[in-house]
Amino acid sequence: MGDGDGWVNCDAGHRHWGRHGAAGLLLYHLAPEPHVLLQKRARLSIGGGTWGLLGGARHSHEDAVAGALREAGEESTLDPSVVRVHGLIGEHHGGRSYETVIASVAERPDVRRASFETAAVAWVHVDQVPGRRLFPAFADGWPRLRAALVRPVLVVHAAALDGAGTDLARLRDRLAALGPVPNLPGAVADLSFPEIVLAAEDAVPIEEEGPGVRIVTVRDGAGELARLVAPRAPDEHRVVVTGDPALRRRAEAAGATAADPGWLLGLLS
Repeated sequence: MGDGDGWVNCDAGHRHWGRHGAAGLLLYHLAPEPHVLLQKRARLSIGGGTWGLLGGARHSHEDAVAGALREAGEESTLDPSVVRVHGLIGEHHGGRSYETVIASVAERPDVRRASFETAAVAWVHVDQVPGRRLFPAFADGWPRLRAALVRPVLVVHAAALDGAGTDLARLRDRLAALGPVPNLPGAVADLSFPEIVLAAEDAVPIEEEGPGVRIVTVRDGAGELARLVAPRAPDEHRVVVTGDPALRRRAEAAGATAADPGWLLGLLS
């Protein structure tokens, strides 16, 4: 038992499990077909016999990601260290929240039940999820959750921020410290945890890249930039920060989302 275990009434008068809110892990894997990892709840659990997400009550010291990963590791044999977090979707009920953590794995592991709360764990094809007997709240949220199964990538055209007097090394450090991004343009998730690519034309070499920031030196101008802004994988959501109208058009034509430099500068300020 943790300090979050227990029932609580929200301001709307509904009864919820989790004194400090709760969080669940929506884990997906793409190849060769898209699957999500679901938990069948044990008969004595809340919503026993239904399928939903691994997860549960958060402890007072935990954020949603830490709580969801801990609960998933307690309820199944999933190793949280192989999970890559991409986004967060929140449901708020009169002062009490449930957060769904969107994440993926590079390789699909064999995951089994590991607690009395879990009757079974299975990788389920996304098209077959509605056919299962689902936990009601998960069933209601599934259309939005399915649309959120994406890996966000933020591509920053360094030249677009020149007017702010930002040198490349300082911009790299500021981007590395950015953290979760609220309302990423074009994203379904409330918070996104993007990979960051900093595109610099004829850049002076930098000794080290910041954690989570990949620096790409663009040497052939518009052609290489255009290739950089195009999504590379089916689950990838690229957001391209640029003030160049032609590059914006090419990004959008390639399926990416274009964002104004002012939006990013507001986050970095």
